[in-house]
Amino acid sequence: QVQLVESGGGLVQAGGSLRLSCAASGRTFSTYTVGWFRQAPGKEREFVAAISWSSSRFRYADSVQGRFIISRDNAENTVYLQMNSLKPEDTAAYYCAGKRDPLLLTSNTEYNYWGQGTQVTVSS
Repeated sequence: QVQLVESGGGLVQAGGSLRLSCAASGRTFSTYTVGWFRQAPGKEREFVAAISWSSSRFRYADSVQGRFIISRDNAENTVYLQMNSLKPEDTAAYYCAGKRDPLLLTSNTEYNYWGQGTQVTVSS
């Protein structure tokens, strides 16, 4: 069992930055692929970024490529999402998700552990 807790959300002006954290419980977290997803009101949950257990592989949605950076510290059982050059369209609830899997997963249906989310609001 793994429990995930997101933090770091908030209100920021367009062009600003935020760093989200996903803290995990469980000694096997270092073997999990972790993804970040987001969901805006009235929209479906969408993939943002994913990182493999070893940090050797990454994947980003086209909409955030070049602006967001995903990283992890397995010693701290934490995955980060550094968000730069934020835009109003980045406004959403952000969720981290995990699965013990060697593959880099980008679909929300593939993950079996989820956090409760943290809200990010970008003002114009």
